[in-house]
Amino acid sequence: MDSASPADPHHMKRRGVLFVLSSPSGAGKSTIARMLLASEPELSLSVSATTRAMRRGEEDGRDYHFVSLDRFREMASNHEFLEWAHVFDQRYGTPRAPVEAMLAAGKDVLFDIDWQGAQQLHQIAGGDVVRVFILPPSMEELRRRLEGRATDAQAIIERRMARADAEISHWDGYDYVLVNDDVDSCFAKVKTVLAAERLKRSRQTGLIGFIRKLRTPVA
Repeated sequence: MDSASPADPHHMKRRGVLFVLSSPSGAGKSTIARMLLASEPELSLSVSATTRAMRRGEEDGRDYHFVSLDRFREMASNHEFLEWAHVFDQRYGTPRAPVEAMLAAGKDVLFDIDWQGAQQLHQIAGGDVVRVFILPPSMEELRRRLEGRATDAQAIIERRMARADAEISHWDGYDYVLVNDDVDSCFAKVKTVLAAERLKRSRQTGLIGFIRKLRTPVA
């Protein structure tokens, strides 16, 4: 979808960016996603649907669309998802209609999804997708962060650690790979990636018309 940035004095249109952030649980993608949304008015979050239970402090429609397993299966059967996957015995999926509405409104869209979702989204949307994978500085630090959240039982933390190793093995399926040693530094790098991707020539759909006008001899 084409959009024009208010920061562009020439008002040249560009294609929207489908910006994916992935990381093992605890590596910082959700924190960086919140920071990015707060600093980027042209960026909107794609809110996933999930069959898992709502956690304390979460809100339906803001953090996730919480649905029953039967409803999730119905949505999948009706092709209402851009992507979906099994994660820790639960299902997560990206509803198609809200994403299409955001693109129609000229918004870039942020996805907080795992490697399976990123792969499916790339197969569907190709060049519009930018994939960023965030690594922890070490597995020891990842465990420390998970335990410090104090939201999961030890058995769940062990499962998350095992899954983290599997997720990290898919690092080469991403366009950018960043290490989150420091959240502010990592956030700055993510913002740099987004800014550069917005400026790619392949996304500047208004560039040809601008150049033609630029090269037209003045009468």
